Amino acid sequence: MDLLLTDVVMPGINGRELGRRAHQIRPGLKILYMTGYSRNAVVHQGRLDEGVNLLEKPISQAKLALKVREILDQFE
Repeated sequence: MDLLLTDVVMPGINGRELGRRAHQIRPGLKILYMTGYSRNAVVHQGRLDEGVNLLEKPISQAKLALKVREILDQFE
């Protein structure tokens, strides 16, 4: 099982578009987004859809590891 970790806001391409393109290449790919903005802000501004896997920065290594394990365990 593969997982892509990407920021929501990046120069040149946003995380949503990167995720869309990655899904075209690898349809089963799981995506974890991270952002310095609140979940509410990125969803309501249309940057991400409701219900996506999202971590808000700052992120500890332990929290990141738990979230990655949670996502990968959902699909085993």
